[in-house]
Amino acid sequence: MTPAWLARARRAVGPSLIDQVERDHHQTDREFRKRRIVVAITLVAGAVLLGISLSVRPGDDVFYLLTGLVALTWVGGALLSGPLHLGRIPFRERLRRPIVTPIVTGLVLGAIFVAGSLVVRELPPLRELVNSVLAHARYGAIVPIVVVTLLNGVAEEVFFRGALFAAIGRRHAVLISTTIYAAATVATGNLMLVFAAFLLGLVLALQRRASGGILAPILTHITWSTTMLFALPALIRQ
Repeated sequence: MTPAWLARARRAVGPSLIDQVERDHHQTDREFRKRRIVVAITLVAGAVLLGISLSVRPGDDVFYLLTGLVALTWVGGALLSGPLHLGRIPFRERLRRPIVTPIVTGLVLGAIFVAGSLVVRELPPLRELVNSVLAHARYGAIVPIVVVTLLNGVAEEVFFRGALFAAIGRRHAVLISTTIYAAATVATGNLMLVFAAFLLGLVLALQRRASGGILAPILTHITWSTTMLFALPALIRQ
């Protein structure tokens, strides 16, 4: 028999991460091939721009321009690849747009990452890797940093959980899209960023599979990003 606590946990996370809603999203073979070609080109261009943007000296205004271009690349490629969907999850015996659950999920993920940072800051090699990513948040203007962080969070979901997920097809889309998402951050040369991208991407991909759309991943991503933006710089110190 399944333990009571496990059954309750399954009921709590099932609608948002496990149970798949019925959907009627279909593409012709020609549309599917087009999506794959556009996604492949966008993926290379976006990864290169991402690596360049994070190599810019913290505080340099060019960083904002480059991160804006990264976001435009993800969104532009996604829109060119084909139709995107917002998705729905079951709530009180009806299918509804996912709003509250993804935000709560983002807060929980943020708390987990913050707890992990308490361990990371005690390990100098790992602390330096995280500091290199957070340097832009420390030395840049707070308003532009918040804007580009949220903009890129939305843009990444539109592309990775929208266009890319659809381009993979029905087999192993969660694992493949998560691996590609993490691999795209390899261009930054920061292993901690790659690790964080894989963990975050896995949850977001599960949301995409369950809901059939990008709204849940978007809300979770921007909630998580906001938490990280304001919490981690205070926790990870030199």
